[in-house]
Amino acid sequence: MIAVQTERVNLRQWRAEDKPLFAAINADPKVMEYFPSTLSRAQSDALVDRVSNDINLSGWGFWAAERVDTAEFIGFVGINYSADGLPFAPCVDIGWRLGSQHWGQGLATEAAHGAMAFAFAQANIEKLVSMTSLANTASERVMQKLGMIKAPKTFLHPKIAQGHLLQEHVLYQLNRDQWRNNDMVSGKIVTNGKLRKG
Repeated sequence: MIAVQTERVNLRQWRAEDKPLFAAINADPKVMEYFPSTLSRAQSDALVDRVSNDINLSGWGFWAAERVDTAEFIGFVGINYSADGLPFAPCVDIGWRLGSQHWGQGLATEAAHGAMAFAFAQANIEKLVSMTSLANTASERVMQKLGMIKAPKTFLHPKIAQGHLLQEHVLYQLNRDQWRNNDMVSGKIVTNGKLRKG
């Protein structure tokens, strides 16, 4: 298994005790403002099971995120392989979802820098993408702080209903050479065992 640690955030495999905490995040209308709906407990648990299984198979994914100083669970940050319907798939997406009480502290950006460093320096991933609803300017600012480059055109997310207010998305991208040139190396990679390709 692989863990990624930055100064303030530890990214790790999920635990059973994370599920109710994550469910509370997914039930928060503030957190889920730019998603079609909040998630039920069953939907949230199913998401944890899926991403946890991805980590078991490949060694990486959307990791559970906790504060280094308190070990408090704060949400997820990580990278996720997708081959499902997106116009630029297959791709590896870098993403994050933190509880609203942890916003405004730079935690998502810091942890995402660590995940990005892992992706390019350890997992040998060639390119990362990130996407969000056109209205979600806060998430878009994180993408910009990561040094990602905005695609010239928006796209319609295939998993959001046609004509829905949130269907139009922005896309940001960064490849490994661009990352190296930007000197975006951040985060400490802690490896316990070998990276397995799933």
